[in-house]
Formats: sequence, C-alpha cells, structure tokens
Amino acid sequence: MKKILAIAAAAALTAGVSAFAANPFSDVSTDDWAYQAVSDLSDQGVVEGYPDGTFKGERNITRYELAQIIARLMAKEDQLNAEQRATLDKLAGEYADELANLGVRVSNLEKKVGNIYWSGDARMRYINNDKIDHETGETKDAWDGRIALNIKGQVNDSTYAFGRLRTDMKFKENSSDNTYAEQIYVNHNFGKDVAVRLGRQPISFGDQGGWLYNGSKGYDGAQVAYNNGKLNATVGYGQFNVAPGDFANDPEDLNKADMFFAKAGYDFDFAKLGVDYIAFQDKHDSFDNTKPEIWGVNLNVPVQQFNVFGDYYKNTTAPSEMKDDAWNAGLGYGKADWKKPGTWNLAVAYNEVGNGVYFGGQTSTSYQTSVMGYIPDGAKKLTFWNALANVTLQKNVQLRAEYSFDVDSHTDDLKDKDSWTVSLNYKF
Repeated sequence: MKKILAIAAAAALTAGVSAFAANPFSDVSTDDWAYQAVSDLSDQGVVEGYPDGTFKGERNITRYELAQIIARLMAKEDQLNAEQRATLDKLAGEYADELANLGVRVSNLEKKVGNIYWSGDARMRYINNDKIDHETGETKDAWDGRIALNIKGQVNDSTYAFGRLRTDMKFKENSSDNTYAEQIYVNHNFGKDVAVRLGRQPISFGDQGGWLYNGSKGYDGAQVAYNNGKLNATVGYGQFNVAPGDFANDPEDLNKADMFFAKAGYDFDFAKLGVDYIAFQDKHDSFDNTKPEIWGVNLNVPVQQFNVFGDYYKNTTAPSEMKDDAWNAGLGYGKADWKKPGTWNLAVAYNEVGNGVYFGGQTSTSYQTSVMGYIPDGAKKLTFWNALANVTLQKNVQLRAEYSFDVDSHTDDLKDKDSWTVSLNYKF
C-alpha cells in the first residue's frame, strides 16, 4: 500500500478530532488531494516525516511503519467515537506482533465485542500408563481432549468479571463430561498495584514441582494481591476444590476444610525467589487429628539460555509416622514462545514427595497427576525423575511431551513404573 493511501485511511479514524494544521512537509503541497489528512495527522503527532523535511507519500509503507501510526492513534483512543475505536481495535489485533515489538501494550488482543473479551485453549492428549492397579499390577492408557473458553467482562476501568467454561472428553471410553464453570470470579483493582478477587479462582504453589496443588479449579474464597513488577504478595482465605487421591492416607476432606494462605515473591533479576504458607483451619484424622500447616520456598535462577530451579516444602504439624517434607531440583533450557514457531524448551527434574506434604490437586505433569492418586497405603514418600519438552509448531500451537521414570514408592507395590504422555495444545 502506498504511504499516502494509508495516511488517508488513518485520517478517517480521527475525523472530528480537533487540529490546527500547517503545511508540514516540503513535498506535500496544498494542491495535493491528501494534503489535509497529512497535515492533520502530522499536527496531532500521528505521522512523522524524514529528517530532510519530506514525507515521501509515494513510497510503499511497511507493516512496522503502519504499526507506529496505529500505536500513536491508540494514545488518542479516548478522543475517538465508538465506530472509530472499533476500527482501531481491529487494526491493533492485526498488527499485534509489530506493536509488541514496539513495546506497546495492547489490551484487546483477545477477541472483543463491546466490553466482552473472549479467549481459550484446547488440548488433545495421549497418556501411557494412566492408572495403576496395585492388586494386578496392570496399567492402561488413555486418550482425552479438553476445550475451555475464557470470558472476561470489563465492568469499569478498575473492575472485571471472569469466567472459564470447560468440557473434558475421554475418547477411548467414549465418554464426556458436561460443560461446567471451572472458574467464576470478580477482580477489583485499587490503583495499579493492588487487587482484590472474590469467587472460584485459580491458585498455584511452588515453582516447578507441581505436586503441591496447582488446581485450575483452584479454590473458593477471597484474596488480596500486591504486585509492583518486582515484588508480589498475596493473602487469601477459602476452601480448595480438587479432591486428592490415595496418597497421605486419603485425606479427601481437605478440599472441604477452611484454609488460609500467603504467597510472596521477588525478582532479583539474576534470580526469582518465592515463599508459600498454607494453614488449614480444621483438624484431620489422616494427619493425626492435627491442622496441617505447610510452608515452602522456591528458587529460579536463569543462566543465559539455561534455568536452574528447585522447591522445598515442609508440614510442621505432620505426625512422626509421616514424612514431613518434599523437594525437587531441576534444569531447563530454552523457551517455547507461543508466537514463534520453531522455539522450544526442555527440562528435567528429580522429585521426592513425602506423604505429609501432598494434599492433592493437579500437578505439573500428567503422569504425576495419575500416579499420585494411586500410591499404595503405607508409602511414606514417592521419588521419581520427570522430563518434559515443548516445541511451537505454528503460532499458538505447541507439541508437548512428558516422561516420568525411576518411579519408586519405596514399597513393593509401586516401583519402576515409567510413563509418558504427548499432547497437542492450542491457544485462541
């Protein structure tokens, strides 16, 4: 597209915005058909010329140059009418990558209709060794799928409502679940650093381990969060939603117990440090009629393309017959960028999980999710290695592979039960 035509189109977006334009460029005369458009946009600071004072309107405009114009128009969005803003939203979505390279934060990258934003994700997955029957020692595999839609409604400048609708399907068993609301919450911002959230919301603890409860269904309750870019801190109160499996003597009622939690993290540039604290408010028989109280730390250290990470967690109220701590350590390499095909990452970690720490929820790998729910009674700990890799095949399409090996519950019932999964993941 000729530069002069692009400028004329951009000028239509600012029709009605006041401007007092003078002749800005030596090669644009008052007789040119696009003179007024060029003059107005130059006076508004939307277009700039070359150092020699020319505009060069007959040259083809690049996507990067047009993105610069869109970015400047976005700064004047509050001066546009609804129709003009809708057109600008479409342009911002089309040139999102170029705007990102310019460092422009585009708030409407999701599909937008009025003040409603839509996004989502989907997954097709194969799991080898889905479940373990400790009486027969047999295992089986699974093929499942999932799709989720995120709905965000902007109530006002400081408040939004969020919902996540999800459907799961097991293809081999020819069964499916009903679509259900995995998350429903409202978020109120107080200034740029503080937010209060109410409802069913996601939560995660730890950095890489995943065995400490990272349920997407999260918990029902309230939280207050602070984040200034370097320091983040969150405190909350409520009840977890994902019931655990048989590990830790089947503490299935912990997802019905009131709990308080606190999380904090700091980015030192050379490393990221996090701390977590969880205090259940009700006593539980599986923990010798105590109120489980868990604290932990996690550390993530980037070294060029590498990433060293680890977690350590401890249950301070666990009875003597239970192993009261858990830890993991690992090494990662690379970064799988959803927007850049061909990018990839790889990570490997060693895990040792005591039965006094694990209280259910989802985990970072599919195998851990499956196996942690089938640990035999009497096991005090589970040790295993896990490796995972992601590669971006196309924009917003990733292939993920996971492998867990040298799995040992330190009993005769579960030892050397390797497993792997592979999945295609999509964002939209």
